[in-house]
Amino acid sequence: AALGLLPLGKTQSPESLLDIAARKVAEKWPFQRVEERFERIPEPVQRRIVYWSFPRSEREICMYSSFNTGAEDLAIAPGGAA
Repeated sequence: AALGLLPLGKTQSPESLLDIAARKVAEKWPFQRVEERFERIPEPVQRRIVYWSFPRSEREICMYSSFNTGAEDLAIAPGGAA
């Protein structure tokens, strides 16, 4: 990185190894699978994996928050018939 391009007084600190590893785990596996696979996961590691498991962009948050499982449709029409 060209440090000369940063404004004076501004520095970038590298990502911690914990954050890098937690982000990579969260990108590949659901947290439930991680919990099932490993017996003991230190709490700080759990917190970072959970943090990175959630969507980052507003678009992704809207997409997941409006996810429709179809359960509402079944409540309206018993048996799923329209």
